[in-house]
Amino acid sequence: MSSAPYDAIADWYDAYLRENPLYAEVILPGMLALVGDVTGQAICDLACGQGFIARELARRGARVTGADLSEKLLALAQRYEASEPLGIRYLLTDAQDGAALPSAAFDGVTCGMALMPIADLRAALQTVRRILKAGGWFVFSITHPCYQTPRSRWVTREDGGAAREVSGYFDERYWTSANSSGVRGQVGEYHRTLATYLNTLIEAGLALERLAEPQAAGRSAQAVPGAREAPSILLVRARAV
Repeated sequence: MSSAPYDAIADWYDAYLRENPLYAEVILPGMLALVGDVTGQAICDLACGQGFIARELARRGARVTGADLSEKLLALAQRYEASEPLGIRYLLTDAQDGAALPSAAFDGVTCGMALMPIADLRAALQTVRRILKAGGWFVFSITHPCYQTPRSRWVTREDGGAAREVSGYFDERYWTSANSSGVRGQVGEYHRTLATYLNTLIEAGLALERLAEPQAAGRSAQAVPGAREAPSILLVRARAV
């Protein structure tokens, strides 16, 4: 089993999710919109972290299994479950093999902002396909690979507006941001092109159904005004074939 870099930042990450409006205002509602009605469905929240997506799925009537590599994040998830019992089962397992997860057992799989730090994307997506029932759905969110590259930044135009400057798009590699206040500055992630994500998804036996590029509003847009001009998050829905 791989090491879990999130163990070293578990408490920080838990607070970051609760305090950063991007998760509550953009990522979570965007994913839920793609997921749709989950009443009575068996869902695996893969690389679930401290369970912020798993809990919302359970509140909406799903039977949820959360799976993650980080023991400390799972301990936080269990603490949330103890304070608000939702019937979520949490398992310690690596998304790259999903050894603790049964095959063809789930109606749907979610993965929120967790594919980017995974070294073997192909293996993780093969896990998704293996644990899904025939025709099951997969919804995930990632940092937008077209705008969030290792060499990208917000710039101010002459008229005072914000614009996104992007370079190094084709340079697929692991990187760590110089901004230590964000997740990429704490644990880093793998930059991959959009084609790499979508082609690897298709090769794993998952057919693309829908994409979403949410425009920031509210507190998220106040925190990063440029997010009104270029999306920072990409949401994807696919189906097992």
